[in-house]
Amino acid sequence: MFEIEDIRDWRGRDVIDESGGKVGTLEAVYVDTLTDLPSFATIKIGLPTRQRLVFVPLDGATVAPGHLRVAHPKKQIKSAPAIDTDGELFASAEPEVFAHYDLLYEAGPEERRLARR
Repeated sequence: MFEIEDIRDWRGRDVIDESGGKVGTLEAVYVDTLTDLPSFATIKIGLPTRQRLVFVPLDGATVAPGHLRVAHPKKQIKSAPAIDTDGELFASAEPEVFAHYDLLYEAGPEERRLARR
């Protein structure tokens, strides 16, 4: 795994899927509030007039010169829960993000699991 401080430097860089296809550009990193480790990233996708941010887990991701490779297929990423480019992920929407990738979600009803860093 990479350090959160390092991945922040990758904002605006290409994100590619597990087979090397470009998905979009890295917008932000979200840390798991239970571990304080990088957990998800948002990727800016879409046409310039209709862009949105989709969530992708960082588990299994690797960095290389010029891009971040995530361990999920492009089709799954592009159909992931999304927010507007100036939006935020509400705590009530977090379980849907985890479920999309078949990940276990554990947080109390009033707790946030993901925090943007």
